[in-house]
Formats: sequence, C-alpha cells, structure tokens
Amino acid sequence: MTALAMTSAPREREFGYRAEDHRAISTMVYDEVGILLPAEKAQLVYRRLAPRVRACNLATISEYIELIGRDERERKRMIDSLTTNHTSFFRESHHFEDFSERIWPGLVERLNNGGRVRLWSAACSSGEEPYTWLMSALGADRTAASKLLRKDFRVLATDISSEILAAAKRACYSEETLSKVPRPLRSSWIQEKDGVLQVDPVLRDAISFRSLNLLGKWPMKGKFDTIFCRNVMIYFDQPTKTKLQTRLADALEVGGMLYIGHSERLAPSLEDRFRCIGRTSYQKVAA
Repeated sequence: MTALAMTSAPREREFGYRAEDHRAISTMVYDEVGILLPAEKAQLVYRRLAPRVRACNLATISEYIELIGRDERERKRMIDSLTTNHTSFFRESHHFEDFSERIWPGLVERLNNGGRVRLWSAACSSGEEPYTWLMSALGADRTAASKLLRKDFRVLATDISSEILAAAKRACYSEETLSKVPRPLRSSWIQEKDGVLQVDPVLRDAISFRSLNLLGKWPMKGKFDTIFCRNVMIYFDQPTKTKLQTRLADALEVGGMLYIGHSERLAPSLEDRFRCIGRTSYQKVAA
C-alpha cells in the first residue's frame, strides 16, 4: 500500500513553508493521485519536501513549487517523497486464506483445462502482498507450483512509486520482515545467498511489476479474476473512492473477487454489482 504516514510535532524549519505553499502542494497531489493533504499534514509534507529542495539547490519551498510545476520528472519525485509504504507479509491474512481455500481451486482447474487466469495487486508497495498471495495459493510444493506457473497465468502488481517498485522487483527482505511467513513456505520460497534473504526467482518471474497511477489511464485490456486493492482508499475522499471502485468493478470478470482494506467500505452505488462474502471481501455478481 502506498499511503501517507502520520504527522509528527513541528520542528524548526530550514526553509519557510507558508500556508499558501501547503495549499499549492496539496492541490497538486490531490489532482495527481487523489490523496488528501489537510492542513494538519503540513509538517509531514515539509519534512518530506526539504531534502528535495536541497537536492535541487533551491533556497525556498516556493521555488521548488515553481520547479515541479514545469518539471514532470521532479514532480514525480515529489509524489514519491510524499508517499510511504507500510505493508507486511500475510497482512490481513484472512483475505489470502479466503482466496486460497475458496477461489484458487477453481482457477487451478481452469488452468489445467487450458484456460487463462489473471490476478492484480493494485497497490503492491514493496512486494509483500503479491509474494504472499502467490506463496499462500501455491503452497510449499515447488515442483507442482512451477508447472502451474508455466500455464496461462499472470500476476500484475502495480504502484505509483517507481522507487518502491524497484525494491519489490529486487525482492530482498530482512529477517524481521519475513518473520510472519510460515516455515514450510519460507523453506520453499525464500533463498539466502551471501547473507541476503530473497524471494525465489520462480515467484519473482511470475509477477509483472508496473508503475500505475490508480486515478490515471489504465493500459490493461483484459479483465481480472481477482483484484487486491487494500489500504489505499482510506486516503481518498468519497467521490474518488467511488470512481476508483467503479473502475475496479469494470476491470473484474463477473464472479471475480475484490479484496479491500479492513477499514475501507464499498460505495453504496456499487452494492448491486457485488455480494459481500466475508470481511471486506466482495464477489462481482453483475456487470
């Protein structure tokens, strides 16, 4: 999940950060990615922007705002700097359990009969979610899993931050980060080389990591069998949530699953298109 972190108490500032500066930044961020930056987030925003102001050899935040208004590459760096990524392996594990026990067997049967399966981790952050998803579905049998992954099976994992996607592709994690991975799955899918813990290439190669703004243009043409989009919509206002959820519904096959975060709710306008089958777990029942 890519989302804004909590703010902290103000400290002495190297650069001035006026109310109008914050309004300009918050408007730009909302227009680009739909994230709300109320006034109480000002210290957080300043703390994240100050290193970029220094890196660009500028004297003020106002100068930086002028720069990102005309420099698309720096504006993207600004968006990256204002997002953080809190995630973990097997976070909200009931979603993975539901998918593995109730949805995955039917998808395996389809694959074995020559059909196609498409999954999407729509806010994948540093990769823990899609790797958990695959490990929990495939289980510890690497031989059987490798055969299945050679069929018409694809996993798309997207995030807005190119920096965090690079970390997801490297798939190197600390001992602490991997502590929630069950031992049988860890034995099968986590490798150690020269003291570095890394996800097995079999899983890494099964996932296509791509940069994507959830509020921008989506290049994907086919529909998905299951979408995970968790713990990102809590930072959007209701119109933005409804718009995104409508697009996610349109991207799902009828019968497909949408999993959202524990504190997120489906928009009332979409209730006729989905059936709730568990905690923040929704099956699409109508086009």
